[in-house]
Amino acid sequence: MRDRRFVAEHRGGPLSKDHHRLLALWAAGCAEHVLQALWTATDDNRTWEAVRLARAWAAGEIPVGDAQRAALAAHAAARACTNAAAQAAARSAGHAVATAHMADHSLGAAGYALKACQLADLPADDERHWQDQQLPPSLVQLVLSARAARRELA
Repeated sequence: MRDRRFVAEHRGGPLSKDHHRLLALWAAGCAEHVLQALWTATDDNRTWEAVRLARAWAAGEIPVGDAQRAALAAHAAARACTNAAAQAAARSAGHAVATAHMADHSLGAAGYALKACQLADLPADDERHWQDQQLPPSLVQLVLSARAARRELA
C-alpha cells in the first residue's frame, strides 16, 4: 500500500516539488554510498549513470522519462550481476533515479543500500545511521515515520 505522503502535489498529493527533489538527492546519496564500496563492474556504468541522472532530475535538468529509462537500465545491470551485494547496490541506484517518477522509491534506494551492506557483511546499522544523518531536516519526520510504518507491515 502506497504512503500518500509521498504522492507529489501535481498528482494530487501533499508532497511539494522541493521535498520530492530532496528525496531524490538523498536517495542518490544512499545509492552512491554503497556503490562506492560494492560495485566492481567497472565496465558497466549504468548504476553510476542512474545516480547521476537522479541528481540531474532533482536539479531540473532532465525529464522524468529519462529518469525512468535510467531506472530500468540500473535494474538490468542488477539482473546481470552475479554478486548479491553488488546486485542490491545496483537496485539501490535504480530506486534512487526512480524517485523522480514516484517519491516513495527513495525508501527503496535506502532499503536496498542496507540490504547490500548486509549481504556484504558490512555493518548495516552504521549505514542506516549514515543515511539518517544525510536526511535534510525537513524530511526527517517523513522518512523515519514511513520507515517505521513499513517495518510494522513486514
